[in-house]
Amino acid sequence: MKIGIIGSGSVAQALGAGLQRKGHDVMLGTSNPSKLADWAGGSGGVRIGSMADTAAHGELAILAVKGSAAVDAIRAAGPAALAGKTVIDTGNPIADKPPVNGVLQFFTGPNESLLETLQAEFPAIRFVKAFNSVGAAHMVDPAFAGGPPTMFIAGNDDAAKAGVAALLGQVGWDVADMGSAVAARAIEPLCMLWCIPGLLRNEWTHAFKLLKPN
Repeated sequence: MKIGIIGSGSVAQALGAGLQRKGHDVMLGTSNPSKLADWAGGSGGVRIGSMADTAAHGELAILAVKGSAAVDAIRAAGPAALAGKTVIDTGNPIADKPPVNGVLQFFTGPNESLLETLQAEFPAIRFVKAFNSVGAAHMVDPAFAGGPPTMFIAGNDDAAKAGVAALLGQVGWDVADMGSAVAARAIEPLCMLWCIPGLLRNEWTHAFKLLKPN
């Protein structure tokens, strides 16, 4: 599948290289391609392009920018080029404020989410929340003693979620579909929980697992 990743940071790079290894045709979109020149040489063939080129390239797109830049990144990529496509939203609404006792601060309230904001702003795009509750190093082929971890997803389009679930399964995740975009109000704060051990004790190598009875 052709996948366009909008962003150029650690999440974009980890997903880009990992999905390329899985046989996908990946392009990373950035406003400054030169800063990725060295990384691209060792990425296994991931291409680098503009935001607009990347939106056009992807049959599926991944939004991998910080939460405060998410709306502007979609605008830069071109909503028309993404209309009708599935876009995985990996971001969290982290505020530009210091953590409080290891707990991140969000710029959203308890009854709103970044995913809902994006879906309302760009209704023609099929957004799905995923990849927001684990570190970049474990996004592709996560290896834990307890077996495959769980990725919680949400979105308004069932077909889009099914496609994302299939992709997540390919890269080593169990998937728990939590429902519509409203569920992102609960999924996004998992980022806070995931970051507490890291911010307090520099522990960043963990993931969540949903356990069910036999």
